[in-house]
Amino acid sequence: MLTYKIHMIRHGLTQANLEGRYIGTTDLPLCEQGCASLEQLYRTSDYPAADRVYTSPLKRAVQTAEILYPNSPIEPVEKLRELDFGDFEGKTASELEHDPVFREWISLPGGCPPHGETVQSLRRRSVEAVSYIFGQMMEKKMLSVAVVTHGGLIMNLLAELGLPQRDAVRWTTQDGRGYTLLLTAQMWMRDRKFEVYEQIPYEKLPEELLWEENS
Repeated sequence: MLTYKIHMIRHGLTQANLEGRYIGTTDLPLCEQGCASLEQLYRTSDYPAADRVYTSPLKRAVQTAEILYPNSPIEPVEKLRELDFGDFEGKTASELEHDPVFREWISLPGGCPPHGETVQSLRRRSVEAVSYIFGQMMEKKMLSVAVVTHGGLIMNLLAELGLPQRDAVRWTTQDGRGYTLLLTAQMWMRDRKFEVYEQIPYEKLPEELLWEENS
């Protein structure tokens, strides 16, 4: 039975990330520090090979994919975009702390920001995105692909379908890092589940150890 691998990776840093702002649909590029951090990771770590890279359509995800997978074809997928924070977009928690609507939103998991999107909607379309990607993998006989998307989407997708089962906050990940998901056609068709196999990227072995392993 064939096992398929989907490598879920969070995009690099933007200036708004550094400032602690809510950015979902706001289409910001990577900041200088975000690019430098990803380039450092690319030089010092090993990312799993990917036949194709799927990304959120937002600039920060596409730019991350171009840095980490410079030789792989990239396909933006609309449903991989981040949660829409509505009226809270671009603002920090400290700027909103006295807003009663904001206080109500953060106290009710699954609530909807004004003119924004619910977590349930985010989870639903993240599952639809994975269904599309896995269908492409089976059709085109691709055994390993990467998905560069957003931290909120990764957390909620893994909480919804991942094994072992964990709350979303247990699936947080840093910029340029993520998880490898293992899927089989049977598991997906029967249970709509996948196994969260390991964290990525891998630590790059020193050249002398690589030589010993291959000698």
